[in-house]
Amino acid sequence: MNSALDELKTRARVRLNRARREGVAGSLQLADCLHDAARAVGFAHWDHARCVLGGLSTAGDDLGDFWHAPGTGILLNHWFARHEDALAVLDADRAAYLLPYRRQCFIVQVPFIEALGLDPDDPHWGLLRHDLVAGLGTPAWQALAARRVRAPRETFASR
Repeated sequence: MNSALDELKTRARVRLNRARREGVAGSLQLADCLHDAARAVGFAHWDHARCVLGGLSTAGDDLGDFWHAPGTGILLNHWFARHEDALAVLDADRAAYLLPYRRQCFIVQVPFIEALGLDPDDPHWGLLRHDLVAGLGTPAWQALAARRVRAPRETFASR
């Protein structure tokens, strides 16, 4: 069971059912609604969300911008092309968080996690050693992803 994917599927079904009920569905299909639900939270399309949130992706794959929020550019963070390079910085600052962004990763502090609509004190962060790249697809990662997908819509970039 994957509650992040289930949430996106529910949003897609609700949208389609509402459009049908209001008589404006036209040629709208569930696949269109799944695609839109995935794009709304930072993925290119439904299959992209399904692979990442389903734990089928690995470090180095395009992980979308699901773990990024608009307006956070003013917050200081460190960007890395490779996860291995970021680990030394993360190890030196155990209060930091390592997040994926597309094919890169970046290190942030508590205000960034709060801007994502997440609790920086959530115990799942500790289980992941604050590293969402290394923990990709694990139960702790899935729990944080489920919380992220339910974060306020304004914490996601509009597409």
